[in-house]
Amino acid sequence: MTLKDHNQPSGTHKKHARLSRPSTGNFGRNEWAILGGPCTVIKLLADDVIRSLSPVYKCAYVDMSHNDDITLLPGRLVSGASLEYTDQVNYQQFNYQNPVYPYQLKQQFSFADLILVNGNHQQANGQIVIIDSNKEASLQKRTAHLNNVQLFLLADNASEIPGFIQEVIPHWQQIPVLKVDDRERIVAFFETALKQAKPVLNGLVLAGGKSTRMGFDKGTATWHGKQQRYYMADLLKNFCREVYISGRPGQQQEIDPAYPVIEDTFAGLGPYGAILSAFREQPDAAWLVIACDLPLMDEATLRNLVAWRNSSSVATAYHSPVTDFPEPLIAIWEPKSYPVLLSFLAQGYSCPRKVLINSDITLLNAPQQEALTNVNTPEELEKVKSMIHHTIVATNESGFTTI
Repeated sequence: MTLKDHNQPSGTHKKHARLSRPSTGNFGRNEWAILGGPCTVIKLLADDVIRSLSPVYKCAYVDMSHNDDITLLPGRLVSGASLEYTDQVNYQQFNYQNPVYPYQLKQQFSFADLILVNGNHQQANGQIVIIDSNKEASLQKRTAHLNNVQLFLLADNASEIPGFIQEVIPHWQQIPVLKVDDRERIVAFFETALKQAKPVLNGLVLAGGKSTRMGFDKGTATWHGKQQRYYMADLLKNFCREVYISGRPGQQQEIDPAYPVIEDTFAGLGPYGAILSAFREQPDAAWLVIACDLPLMDEATLRNLVAWRNSSSVATAYHSPVTDFPEPLIAIWEPKSYPVLLSFLAQGYSCPRKVLINSDITLLNAPQQEALTNVNTPEELEKVKSMIHHTIVATNESGFTTI
């Protein structure tokens, strides 16, 4: 399916592929420009907010150097280098000679949960406006930037919202007002906003493989009274807003219409392509990805994964006792993993486990390691059948079943 070129009339040639764009601003998903006060006040406020929230959230700050003197090029840039990287032991430093384009900036900030911007010099999707009578003239020059004001902060010399602000923001009375030195409530404002911005969780059952080693489609196995792909999808419905089955091209005709399908649009990449295809459809959602060939998977294992989900990480995954590595096919992949997955692909890697090993993830131990057992061959199938057959089921008087 393609998207119409907006510059062409209806019915003419369609030239652009249909892509859902992530909800990002100039730098990232959750960004606020703080403007209207002296730069020193803005920097100190940003310091306090970041110091309070950084133990839980990944925070970033954007500013501009505006020294009166001409800033000299650092390091090897003087000699003509385009890029200089220095390992400063406790932090990393990149110096660029050439301009950094907006798309590159978004990629650099894609890890951040919170981005604070000195709004006196840069713009952002949301605005925090400091009302300072000494800076009113400066703020009046930036009223065109006030398109999404979410908080007013009153300096000590201000007691009300000025008339020129009321004129450009008709709903100004609905916007909360705090004192600029009320740090506790300002931090609480950002904390609440980040909690509300937590990505929704969707489910994706990987059922598009050809099951060559098994000899038949593993998604159609019936260990629990229904086809395994449907059994897994039904399990995920207890934890996810929407649940989809991932299928290879043409497979949708074989799948029950009651279960929506995301067709693999990254052909030949296996599970990696399935995850990317899900993000292509809904890039702002997190995806609980699970392989269909996990006959011992249960609600307790999924509940534990969701309960310990860390949306600030690239992903939340279980440690596999078999491989001694993260298990990518029973994991929650956050929206910030989308550009990471694409960047690995651009470097020639299509292994989701390699992405987890080389990324900032939250790694858990499964409450029952057996739940991670997958089945790829007829021999493994018989072994799992035997495990299920010999499971001792004890039912107490209340009707509860223990396995």
